[in-house]
Amino acid sequence: MEQRHLLSTGQTGRTGLNRDAILRLLAERPHRHDRSDLTTAHVLAREAADRPATTLAQQLEKPLTPAAVLVPLVLREAGPFVLLTQRTAHLAHHAGQISFPGGRMEAEDDSPIATALRETEEEIGLDRSHVEVVGDLDPYVTITGFCVTPVVGLITPPFTLTPDSFEVAEIFEVPLPFLLDRRNHQRHHRLTANGQKRYYYAIPYQERYIWGATAAMLVNLAEILHPVPHD
Repeated sequence: MEQRHLLSTGQTGRTGLNRDAILRLLAERPHRHDRSDLTTAHVLAREAADRPATTLAQQLEKPLTPAAVLVPLVLREAGPFVLLTQRTAHLAHHAGQISFPGGRMEAEDDSPIATALRETEEEIGLDRSHVEVVGDLDPYVTITGFCVTPVVGLITPPFTLTPDSFEVAEIFEVPLPFLLDRRNHQRHHRLTANGQKRYYYAIPYQERYIWGATAAMLVNLAEILHPVPHD
């Protein structure tokens, strides 16, 4: 199926971020690949900033499961867009939510990059030959016990997508400038069963509601590609 029949795009917006700038900013960012860094508040703050700086692995009392997602940046003439998927409503986990293509690391995967590319091919039919892997974001630990590596990939049109109809209801794109704008980042909380506050990010876009892990990864992307200058 051709890409134009699958994608719904939002309003375009030009940005000063081109391929070279994205490569430079990703290369210059501080890396957080040491898993001991997951004990810091930096990672945990994305889900619950007021909790003690202990690992979610300890809180969950089980080992973390490695996983990876692809953060696809589509380089269009109007500027870069971020490609996202809407999960189908009948799935047992995260039904109907907006997410990046990805999943748990399998035995045949030799790296998070291999996981992200394989899952992307399986979920949306994007051949890995169209993906230029240019870096990654901070590891993200989910409350369900996954340690997710977001792999950033540049995609240059034209390309064809064939979604897995069981998992993917829709594929769409959001202008990168919209997602980098901190005025569009919301932070909410809800009460858990034991009465504690659990914080999460949300980025509403048109009729869509991007929240949870996906929104947190996009906030991290904004921290890297649109850093706030310090005095």
